[in-house]
Amino acid sequence: MPSQQSVNPNFDSTSSRRQFLAVTASALVTSAVTSAASVNLAAAQNSAGKSAAIPIVDTHQHLWDLSKIQPPWLSAAPKILSRTYELAEYAKATEGLNVVQAVYMEVDVRPEDQTKEADMLIGICRAGGSPTVGAVISGRPGDETFAAYIQAYGNTPEIKGVRQVLHVESAPQGLCLQPQFLASIQLLGELGMSFDLCMRPSELSDGLALAKQRPETRFVVDHCGNASPAAFLSETVRKDAPKHDPAKWRDDISALADCRNVICKISGIIASAPQDIPFAESLAPIINHCLDRFGPDRVVFGGDWPVCLLGASYKQWIQTLHTIIANRPMAEQKKLLHGNAKKFYRLPE
Repeated sequence: MPSQQSVNPNFDSTSSRRQFLAVTASALVTSAVTSAASVNLAAAQNSAGKSAAIPIVDTHQHLWDLSKIQPPWLSAAPKILSRTYELAEYAKATEGLNVVQAVYMEVDVRPEDQTKEADMLIGICRAGGSPTVGAVISGRPGDETFAAYIQAYGNTPEIKGVRQVLHVESAPQGLCLQPQFLASIQLLGELGMSFDLCMRPSELSDGLALAKQRPETRFVVDHCGNASPAAFLSETVRKDAPKHDPAKWRDDISALADCRNVICKISGIIASAPQDIPFAESLAPIINHCLDRFGPDRVVFGGDWPVCLLGASYKQWIQTLHTIIANRPMAEQKKLLHGNAKKFYRLPE
């Protein structure tokens, strides 16, 4: 029905009648679209059960033991993150969700703790008894010492790649395009390792330039380019100014998708999802754009546990993703949740 605020009860002229009809038709169309979206979401929720049967490879697992390593950013992090998170808790968080393998993701430790972190994860991977079978370790490609550091792991199959978080104050825009950084990224490609792009959404063009300049190195766009779910809501729903330009984000993601050496990780965004809107509604615009642009063969899933707890439980994140992808072909869902990660990271059977 048209809203009462939109309809003037005094329709004495032909133009007024036309205006009334136009407003009424517009309102009916809006109502129909809204109803259709609700129906589609409900249908997807009903279909999500089939997706839940797919085995999952989690490509973004965080672990930290504060008695051994203290990532500096945790001192200012929300209380829920300011404690130890180990494999036993990961097992509990993922219980019943069919997570069969996981790739550890570095936790932005101090440079002096990078070797300790890497060696700890190699030990976990080799010990068995957990889903963790590979690791993306911390590194500072802009440092002259990076080559010696990463070459020490050149023949270590558990080490799959490197990440340096680039959305922090210590990483100014353009850092990843400096000569030393570029040389280090070239070396990663020669070693068969990947580099994760975890940067401000407004600076994705730097990631694009990096990927183009180093076509022999494989890149992973973390967290859907760190898109802010609220940025894609209407102004009346969002209330606050968007943290970044959603149109520019779409364009940058599309440009990154055109680089065949880049894949996209569907991860992270639920941590900042609005709490007063169904997760599937606020996250679908981001996830669907990434899936559509990168295609079924260049997308992987990441849990981002325990950071995801800032917005939802691991189970809620999985259920939300199942709902969003439920109407996509089952073969594509299997690639996203399992097959692509196995291939990209060369994981054991």
